[in-house]
Amino acid sequence: MSATTRTALRRGLAAAAALPLLIGALASCGYGSQAKSDEKKVAAEGKKLSADSVRLGYFPNLTHATALIGHQEGIFQKELGGTELKVSTFNAGPSEIEALNADSIDIGFIGPSPAINGYTKSKGSNLRIVAGSASGGVKLVVNPTKIKTLDDVKGKRIATPQLGNTQDVAFLNWISEQGWKVDSQSGKGDVSVLRTDNKVTPDAYTSGSVDGAWVPEPTASKLVGEGAKVLLDESDLWPDKKFVITNIIVSQKFLKEHPDVVEAVLRGSVKTNAWINANPEQAKAAANAKLKELTGKPLGDKVIDGAWPSIQFTDDPLAATLQAQAEHAVKAGLLDKPDLAGIYDLKPLNKVLKTAGRPEVADAGLGAK
Repeated sequence: MSATTRTALRRGLAAAAALPLLIGALASCGYGSQAKSDEKKVAAEGKKLSADSVRLGYFPNLTHATALIGHQEGIFQKELGGTELKVSTFNAGPSEIEALNADSIDIGFIGPSPAINGYTKSKGSNLRIVAGSASGGVKLVVNPTKIKTLDDVKGKRIATPQLGNTQDVAFLNWISEQGWKVDSQSGKGDVSVLRTDNKVTPDAYTSGSVDGAWVPEPTASKLVGEGAKVLLDESDLWPDKKFVITNIIVSQKFLKEHPDVVEAVLRGSVKTNAWINANPEQAKAAANAKLKELTGKPLGDKVIDGAWPSIQFTDDPLAATLQAQAEHAVKAGLLDKPDLAGIYDLKPLNKVLKTAGRPEVADAGLGAK
C-alpha cells in the first residue's frame, strides 16, 4: 500500500464516527443506520433526580443484553425513580456517536472501536467510558468441508463486518500473527478478507461467496445453523479469556451536570449484570422478548442457546484490552496511534461497586484526571 493510500485510509477511519456514509456498515454488531425510538414506556415513579429524563442508546443485539434486559425488566427505571428513561436503539456505532455528539442521547452502550474513534475524533472532548458491559461473543466460523484446521484459513475467503471495525481489526491482527500478509485496505493477500454486513453474511455463506467469517454473536450462531463450524473463539486469544466487546459511554457534559443520574444508570447496569449471571435462562428469555419487540422477530432457540455461553456480562471495562485493540489497529495500518488518556472515568462505577461490597475496577492508566 502506498503512503498516500495509507494516509487516506487512516483519515477515513479516524473520521468514521462522523461520516453518515459509513453508518450502515460500521458496527461490530449493527444491521442498519437509523435510530429507532422506543415506544414502550415504563412509568417513572418516586423522587426525581437532577434531570427530568435521561436518554439511553443501545443496539438490539445480544452483546448489548445488559441494556436489553435492564430496559425490559424495568431495572434502569427503578433506579432512576422519578427521572424518566428514554430509549433509542441504533444499529451502527457511528450513528450512536453522532447522536451523542448532537446531544440526542446522554448515555450509550457501544463497542470499543466506535468509542475509540469517537474519542480521538473529538480530541478527547465528547465522551467518557464509565463502565463495561460485556466480554467475548466473537468467533471464527467456517465451512467444515473447506477448512478443517487453522492453517486451512490461508487462501480462503473470510468475512468480517466492516473495514476497520472491531472484528476486522482482530482478524487482521490474527492473520499477521500467523505470518501471513494481507493488504488491510483491499483485504487481498494470503487470506481474502471480505467486508460484509452482518445481516447478509449468512446468505453469503450459504451461497458459497465466503468460506467463513470472523463475526460477533448472534451472527456466528446463525452461520452454525447453516452448517458452519466454530474454528476459533476469540476469547481464547486473550488473557483470562476476556476482552471488551461492549462498554457504557456518557457525554462529558451530562456526566458533569448530572452525576447522580449516571450513577443511577450504573446501579441499574450492575444489578442487571448480577441478575443475568444468576438467572441465565430467564435472562435469555428477557433479552429475546425485547429483541422481538424492537426488531419484530425473536432469535431461534438454537441461535440464542449457541450464542449465549460465549458472552460474559461484566461491569469491568477491561481497559487493558481496549488499549490492546487500539494497538492492533495501529499495527494493521488502520489507525494512527491514538491518545486515549482520559477516555475512562470509573469513579461513579467504583462508588456503586463499593456500596455493593464489590471490588473496584481499574482504568489501565487511562482515567480522566
